[in-house]
Parts: sequence; structure tokens; C-alpha cells
Amino acid sequence: MELSWLIKVRIAAVIALGVVVIGILAWPLAAPSDPLSAVRFGSLSYVSVTILVVLAFLVGFVGYFISWPYGREIGILAVPSGLAIWASRSGNVAKLIQVNQSLPQRLAIFTALKWEPIFWLLIIAAGFAGLLLGQKLWSKPHIAKTPIKSNPNPNKYLNAIAALFGSAIIVHICIKILAQDYSTSNNAIVAQPDIGQIIFAVLVSFGLAAFVVKKLFNTDYIWPTITSALVTVFAVTTYAKQDVLQNLQQNWPATFFSSSVVCILPIQMVAFGTLGSIAGYWLAVRYTHRRKHDIK
Repeated sequence: MELSWLIKVRIAAVIALGVVVIGILAWPLAAPSDPLSAVRFGSLSYVSVTILVVLAFLVGFVGYFISWPYGREIGILAVPSGLAIWASRSGNVAKLIQVNQSLPQRLAIFTALKWEPIFWLLIIAAGFAGLLLGQKLWSKPHIAKTPIKSNPNPNKYLNAIAALFGSAIIVHICIKILAQDYSTSNNAIVAQPDIGQIIFAVLVSFGLAAFVVKKLFNTDYIWPTITSALVTVFAVTTYAKQDVLQNLQQNWPATFFSSSVVCILPIQMVAFGTLGSIAGYWLAVRYTHRRKHDIK
């Protein structure tokens, strides 16, 4: 199941669409006044959010036609690719803490970050809605249907729940292992990882999660993608409690945290998590296809 050069061109074109329109042209919507500061959904104005939602919808819509007849499979890459550029240009959590060092300020920062992944997921969803509109307006009945379909198993809802929480567990464990800079001997305290480590850790963690849940539960990449919100909520709830933050404030510099998972900004978790989930899902599809072919 090798990708033809034409499909590779379509994939590159869709990614380029998201990178140019959202990642570059729309960057002023999210660019912080301090170039070293973090990109946060809560810092966007209502006008900026509205423009971003419209752009995401249009990028998904156009991406469907650019990648037709595989728009459903490829077009979804556009919006997270654009957000990934924002996530790469952003400052980090340590910078936020350095300028908000008091305990109440730290609590306020993490309380806000806790729910931000949900809003970034809504931007991804807007792109998906544009893609679905494109599919509704222009789809051919003779084109092979996408493998992303409802599981005929009567336990499909249980499978979805298992995929959701299974992905969360896998991602949480893998990120704690992969996204590390300096840490104490027992990994109780870790330093802010750099952007390269974050990108690698999130992509690999979500890719592995999507691969595993596809193989075990025959579910698609939607559930690991949604997990990007669950992982952040759990991490902040567990590792950014008042007593934990108080201990860090009294004994460690602002660049140190009780878990590497809370060092990852919501936009980084969602953007790279979505791309990793899509990649992991299709790797599982390809692996299954090859195994069946070898058996035959």
C-alpha cells in the first residue's frame, strides 16, 4: 500500500495551504506582543477568534477540493498544520511562569491553560466542518469509501470509550518519558523541555496511541485527537495543584515543573497531537494491509 506521487503532491499541497493561510498569513491574529511569550487562546480577541474560525472552515473546504478525490482523508491535515506553525513559534510555559511567579498568578495561569485545548479543538472542528461541506457538495459515488467508518461491532461505543481513555493513558506515559530536559533522579521535578523535544514527544505519543487503538478497537483518529484535551486537563489537575505549585515556588526556579506534561502548551498539544493521531492511524491501516497481503 504505497502512496503514489500524485497523492504525495496532494498531501504536500494541503499542508502548504494550512501553513500559508493560517500559520503565516493569520499569524498576526495570535502573535503575542512579547515575541518570547506563549500563544494562548485566551489572549485572542473575539474578532480574532471569529476570523480564525472562518479561516479554518475555508481552509478545510478548499483542502477537500485540492486533495479530491481523497479530500476526506487528506484535507483534515490543513488546519492542524497551520496551527503547528503557531505552536512552533510560541514561547513556552516557563516564560509564562517567569512573568507570573506568585502563587495566585501561577494558579490563574494553569487554571486558564487547563481548558484551552477544548477551544483549539473547536478550530480543528471548524476545518473538519468545511471539509464535510466540500464532501457534501462534490463527491463521486464510484470513489472508494474512506476506511474511516462506523465500526459494525455492537460494542462500538464501548470501543470508542476504551480508545479515548486508552489513548490518554498512552499519551500521558509517553510524553512523560520523551519530553524531558533536566530532571531529578526520581523524575519528581523536570525542567521545561525545548520546542524540538515537545514536537517529537507529542507527535510520537499520539502517533503510538492512534496506532494502538486502531489495532485494538478498530477506531479512527478522532478519539486520540480528542484525548489532547483530556491529557492537559488531567495533567493540570494532578501536577498543578496549589500545594504542588507552592512547593515549586519555594524551592525551584520558575523553569521547573512537577511533570513534563504541564510544560506543553494547549496549542502544542492539540496541533501536534492531531497530526500525530492522523499519522498513527494511517500507519496502522498500512500495517494491517501489508499483513493481510503477506498472509495471502
